[in-house]
Amino acid sequence: MRKIITIDPVTRIEGHSKITIHLNDNGDVEDARFHVTQFRGFEKFTEGRPYYEMPAITARICGICPISHLLASAKACDELLAVRIPPAAERLRRILHMGQTIQSHALSFFHLSAPDLLLGMDADPAKRHILGLAEAHPDIARDGVWLRMFGQQVIEWMAGRRVHPAWIVPGGVGSPISEEVRDRILEMIPRGLDIAERTLDIFRGVIDQFQREIDVFANFPSLFLGLTTRDGGLELYDGNIRITDETGGIVADQLDPSEYRAYVGEAVEPWSYLKMPYYIPRGYPDGIYRVGPLARLNNAGHCGTPRADQALEDFRKLSDGAVLSSFHYHYARLIEILFALERMEELLSHPDILSDRVRAFAEPNLGEGVGIAEAPRGTLIHHYRVNDEGLITWANLVIATGHNNLAMNRGITQAAKEFVHGTSIQEGALNRVEAVIRCYDPCLSCSTHALGKMDIQLQLMDREGNILDEKVR
Repeated sequence: MRKIITIDPVTRIEGHSKITIHLNDNGDVEDARFHVTQFRGFEKFTEGRPYYEMPAITARICGICPISHLLASAKACDELLAVRIPPAAERLRRILHMGQTIQSHALSFFHLSAPDLLLGMDADPAKRHILGLAEAHPDIARDGVWLRMFGQQVIEWMAGRRVHPAWIVPGGVGSPISEEVRDRILEMIPRGLDIAERTLDIFRGVIDQFQREIDVFANFPSLFLGLTTRDGGLELYDGNIRITDETGGIVADQLDPSEYRAYVGEAVEPWSYLKMPYYIPRGYPDGIYRVGPLARLNNAGHCGTPRADQALEDFRKLSDGAVLSSFHYHYARLIEILFALERMEELLSHPDILSDRVRAFAEPNLGEGVGIAEAPRGTLIHHYRVNDEGLITWANLVIATGHNNLAMNRGITQAAKEFVHGTSIQEGALNRVEAVIRCYDPCLSCSTHALGKMDIQLQLMDREGNILDEKVR
């Protein structure tokens, strides 16, 4: 008889979801689905609000990456105002974004995924978490805590508070930074660089132990989408869209982000509230693509900073074409931490970084604006329309996690077919299915805007609903 294994909710991710694994009569996996089960309503309840409130409102979508929403929202508002923000303001926005990238990537790697990577996929789940990591590898755990603290401290020093600051505003930023703040951040960067390079060495030293996981953790041909600089470099704040394929070949380049609806479609399935974006020219679901650290490094011709460029060169040795296994999101995430630290140092050393000219003032001059930025998890789009009074009449948010939805679903099916067999639940096998999702570091708070509890109950049931096996943790 056909059976379904349910993992509800998926653990060690930001937000709440479940996975169902569908078995045939022989106990082999036929399909798997990643269900995001909460409703998100920010697009509707922002209607009628003044445009200038949008950055502060939409930042509340997420407590992990509020800066990404602030940036995408403020950039959409910049377009509504039809202004060019002062150069110093753009640099300050970029520095704040680097701080968020560092803290978010550190949270993902050290707190959420390192327990699998350093303790083992089959380790006792009672110890397979950050506290167990701290007990077994205290130096590595301390490095992770310090990196996340550093990124959060940068945000607090620059923007006034660590979570949901209101410093990024339409037209620029709310105030300049002081010389003291600049110097304090610069003094801490060398330690961050040491940690980033040390952690990269540790990761390179363990990946050979995970060849089976690398082979089936969402390891398949797909497109990769993200921002690049005009010369094809790694870009997190601005730029145009590049799309590449599994060979590393460019499918489309320098696409205007404001025209995203011409090439990004948004499909809906009845079993999830999370939309399923796809590349329109290839249709649904063949237009599957990935975003985030892996996609950005596959798309980038270079990083543009010396240490990250060297790390990118080593990363490319993994494959003759694009790096396809989503297991290597972890590798790409560490390279981006290195890049963010180097880029932050460059920006803070610019001669006009202490300039008082940090905001352009105007009234709405256009009725529509699109803002785009590379959130830690991938490309984030805010699209607003306003009336003559500057009130929001329509909004659309394409969340970074949503772009990866098709890939996550295909990835858990691939992994489940490799690791899940028979009529009893093997905890390590199910952890590997969950670990595919953790590769993407999905932020379901961004995509669903709901809260809940984080326990987990696993049930294996037959077609009549009889429970064959059950585990709770």
